[in-house]
Amino acid sequence: MAIARDSLLSLEQYARERPAFRARVLAHKKARTLHVGEHVTLVFEDELTIRYQVQEMLRIERIFEEAGIRDELDAYSPLVPDGLNWKATMLIEFPDETERRLWLGRLKGIERRVWVKVAGFEPVFAIADEDLERENDEKTSSVHFLRFELGAERARAMLLGAALAVGIDHPAYAAVVEPVPATVRNSLCGDLRV
Repeated sequence: MAIARDSLLSLEQYARERPAFRARVLAHKKARTLHVGEHVTLVFEDELTIRYQVQEMLRIERIFEEAGIRDELDAYSPLVPDGLNWKATMLIEFPDETERRLWLGRLKGIERRVWVKVAGFEPVFAIADEDLERENDEKTSSVHFLRFELGAERARAMLLGAALAVGIDHPAYAAVVEPVPATVRNSLCGDLRV
């Protein structure tokens, strides 16, 4: 499920196709976006969403040499699910900057309290920010990268129609989506290979 090198467009070709590709990715992300309570959004990543990120980085940085392209692929490939897990970008969203700063202090550790629950199984808590620490003594970050390791049994149950719930169990923020809407659940099933 990795991003194939030959799936990337040249800078010139991407410039021509970017509007249509971007529209396709944004429509795709709608079925992979889940609001968990009022202030947390999970965007579940897959090959297409991460390939879009790579194309955007190549465009922004004007990278066209093979070594640079390989570096971007190496950096972003770990964000693509491997068939037995889900990977998500978690966004903590407070429009007011003062309120956001206050809440990011209260929400330290929230990234480790996000869970997914396949019906009939115990919840799986997120493994957060494997690339670098996004929390300090004063606050957490407003963006985290999460991995949910399902394993073969949960993945098989999902593919056979098991319901899915997603929640956050943090002293300062608790929310549950149960069941996860069918459009999101079905899109996530497309990430699983058993």
